[in-house]
Amino acid sequence: MAKGFGAEANLLAPTSPTPTLETATDCEQVEQALMTHFDDLEDPRGKQGVLHPFISIVMIGLLATIGGAQGWDDIEVYGESHQQWLTSFLPLPFGIPRADTYRRLFERISPKAMELSFRGWLSTLVTELGAQVVPIDGKALNGSYDRNAEQSALQVVSAWASEHRLFLGQVKVDSKSNEITAIPALLELLDIAGCIITIDAMGTQHEISRQIQAQGADYVLALKANHPTLFGQVEQWFAAADASGFEGIEHSFDASVESGHHRTEKRQVWAVGIEQMGRLYKQSQWAGLQSIVKVTRTRQLWNKTTRETMFYLTSLPPQAAQVGRAIRQHWSIENQLHWVLDVTFGEDASRIRTGHAPENMSLLRRWSLNLLNQEVTYKRSTRQKARRASMSPAYMLKVLEAAKALPINTSGT
Repeated sequence: MAKGFGAEANLLAPTSPTPTLETATDCEQVEQALMTHFDDLEDPRGKQGVLHPFISIVMIGLLATIGGAQGWDDIEVYGESHQQWLTSFLPLPFGIPRADTYRRLFERISPKAMELSFRGWLSTLVTELGAQVVPIDGKALNGSYDRNAEQSALQVVSAWASEHRLFLGQVKVDSKSNEITAIPALLELLDIAGCIITIDAMGTQHEISRQIQAQGADYVLALKANHPTLFGQVEQWFAAADASGFEGIEHSFDASVESGHHRTEKRQVWAVGIEQMGRLYKQSQWAGLQSIVKVTRTRQLWNKTTRETMFYLTSLPPQAAQVGRAIRQHWSIENQLHWVLDVTFGEDASRIRTGHAPENMSLLRRWSLNLLNQEVTYKRSTRQKARRASMSPAYMLKVLEAAKALPINTSGT
């Protein structure tokens, strides 16, 4: 490593006076914080014929992804465009690596080791920020499907800190399994004590409820027809309660109305303690179960009105407003993580499909989104922030500086 990020002062000045951007401070600390997390990441290449330093390839891959790179050629172009700046802090004895160099390396890097390297940024974040809603949901990377190789599309299960807009971790879904096996593995990676875990119906399992409670967290689990006996019992009970206007039934109720995007949505939430409902089917197998919740959403569009009713199992007390907020925040993983990954980073359309590259690149995209979300001085969309970072080393430094705000755990645990 030759010099720190702050070596070329003339390269750090914004090219345009508007909007005014402060230069990154304490650049050496930014550099050291980033490099520290890659110290234990093993270079999978042999020693013979290696031209480009391992850390340089990984770092350029990360920087280019922050700037919105969607493939190997994009990463190479980013490196060539910023060669003078990159050379000031990365060892590049043979210049900028070619696209195939990035491809071959990321195909071989262990995804588990990559995850461990990045997790140092977030290992204690959930605990320090306090209780929050953590949605867990799966996503398929459809572009990674390869018919000729008989390779199914990569599926990953991710955890998302909704209130802080931070990706917390991911686990690959085995091709011969489903999300039910991946969710427990993901939970084991996280310190979720004091949090509220929200999961769609796929993760509504006895074992998962027990694991969440054992780790000191609460849960809100969607109840659908994959538990037919319990679902039917709950549906019938609420139908009878509705018919009587909940007369004589202790419960809480909350309602809200939101308008936007040419639609109006009314949400009504009823929360009932399980003691009000009699004996539920296999009730004892749901660890810590306190309440059953009904949510009705009525959406009025310009040309039609739709109505949807959902039921939830939760270890929270029957407080409709609290549970309703948690349910509402669950959808942030779709709107603020999955949708942004597809629209800004082109994840669903990505044709990266060989070796470990799809999983490693999915991780780079998610961590790039973390850093872009934490940089708040540039009041633009994620897409515009990524473009700004791709063009301006000064702004890229400000994005990287956001890493300093995240707790660093050098123990790797």
